Amino acid sequence: MQSSLRGRSVRSIDSLSLDEVQTVLRTTELLKMRHKSGKEEKLLDGKVVACIFQKPSTRTKVSFLSGISELGGTALYLDARDMQLGRGETIEDTARVLSRFVDAIVARVKRDEDIDMLIKYGSVPIINALSADYHPCQALADLFTMYEHLPQIVGLKISNYKGLKITFTGDGTDNMAHVVMRMAVKLGMHVSVACPHEYWPAQTIIDEVTATAKKTGSKVEITDDIYAAAKGADVLYTDTFVSMGEETKGEETLQKKLDSLKHYILDEKVVAAAPRGVLVMHPLPAHRGNEISAGLMDASDAVMWDEAENRKHVQKALLSLILA
Repeated sequence: MQSSLRGRSVRSIDSLSLDEVQTVLRTTELLKMRHKSGKEEKLLDGKVVACIFQKPSTRTKVSFLSGISELGGTALYLDARDMQLGRGETIEDTARVLSRFVDAIVARVKRDEDIDMLIKYGSVPIINALSADYHPCQALADLFTMYEHLPQIVGLKISNYKGLKITFTGDGTDNMAHVVMRMAVKLGMHVSVACPHEYWPAQTIIDEVTATAKKTGSKVEITDDIYAAAKGADVLYTDTFVSMGEETKGEETLQKKLDSLKHYILDEKVVAAAPRGVLVMHPLPAHRGNEISAGLMDASDAVMWDEAENRKHVQKALLSLILA
């Protein structure tokens, strides 16, 4: 499979040009169709992919491991207990050693710096499966889900995303808020983030996406009015109010946060403030009743289940373009 991505690492959505994003999405469509029709090609036959997980995972782990297997490759699941990382070996040395054994490394890590070190010292392609502030596979899966469900996006043309509006509601300091903002302005989409002032995105993030928006024609809005943010939205997006690891901050601190965010729950009232046909998206796992209503998740037209499945197809596309 000929591609400008062959042999490349993917740190964030900004690792890809717009043409490359479109190539990934079109390849995703092709591989998903082949999978559904039982005509899967073993594009990773003979390839070995190390999958490093510093954090527990359901969707990321299963989607990568099953996707690699479906393409005929071998996935090696490595958590902290399996590796010398847990006993003092540096990221640099781990990258050097694993590169001698495998064809690519998929890594879900705690810090952005860990991905940077893997890319710098590894001699095989590195795919960021999630770091502190970046989640390129989720962003690509979200874009593909929009294509499947928004009639405005015809023929998987990146230009057709331009001018769409995506609204994120909840914790603006959340890494998925940042992912959504970066993804949107890269493609010329308008983005609105609805959250209380104490949970606005960091000014560095706002400055970054605003600078990109000036180049792509996007509009960036940060507001504490969830209903105003929902107005005109094509996509309503939220993520868990309590991220993994925040449980250690103590019950009182977490309850204070939930109390601050309780007016930013994505529910039927917010959907009613948006145009008909708005997509409700969530990267999962979800805490029903915290950041999203159970009714929206159980709705017959809920798309977050397609969104979750599309992680696998997008990751298969990325790996195929990088390795095949």
